[in-house]
Amino acid sequence: MPPTDLIFDDGEPLESDRHRIAMNALIRSLRVALADRDDYFVGGNMFVYFSSEQARNRDFRGPDFFVVLNVDGSRERLGWVVWEEQGRYPDVIIELMSPSTKQVDTGKKKSIYCQTFRTPNYFVYQPFDPNSLQGWYLDIDNGYQELTPNEQGWLWCQPLGLWLGQWSGTIEETSAVWLRFYDRDGNLVPLPEEAAEQRAEVAEQRAEKLAERLRQAGIDPD
Repeated sequence: MPPTDLIFDDGEPLESDRHRIAMNALIRSLRVALADRDDYFVGGNMFVYFSSEQARNRDFRGPDFFVVLNVDGSRERLGWVVWEEQGRYPDVIIELMSPSTKQVDTGKKKSIYCQTFRTPNYFVYQPFDPNSLQGWYLDIDNGYQELTPNEQGWLWCQPLGLWLGQWSGTIEETSAVWLRFYDRDGNLVPLPEEAAEQRAEVAEQRAEKLAERLRQAGIDPD
């Protein structure tokens, strides 16, 4: 099926503004975490086309967040079309649930991601319920098996080499318990603006130390 026959925008918004912020935060912070790589694609609220029947019926839009590793990350895509990507499916999927989508996200979609996509890691989280985080890893013989959280309640995402866990704070002037990435050592993966603030703080601290050394040497740094 040629790309011109596919629809990449159904006009349906995310469940809420908090869902939108949560999705964008995951995408933007992952780009920070993988800043030294160009061999991945991360998408959010995008169509994933995997069969001609599904494309005709348009009964499955796609994940709220997904990552495909070891692909050309420089190419812009309107959606993910499996038969145009050498048969590659997402390596990691996250659905941002709501009460109205929970049954589908943990039922029909979970089955598709397990049996058809064979996605190694699948996670679900309800942005209005901090205790809703669940995740599964793919066992080749037995399908999805539930991941065991660590002491902080975080779940390990093997394909990305990152933890997924809750973080209480403010993003886009909205305070909530957000789903965030953490590195292997438990450090929060920053958003681009947070990373910029961290760099500015480090630069300021270095400048203050230099000024203090100059004063001790009898030199006025000002």
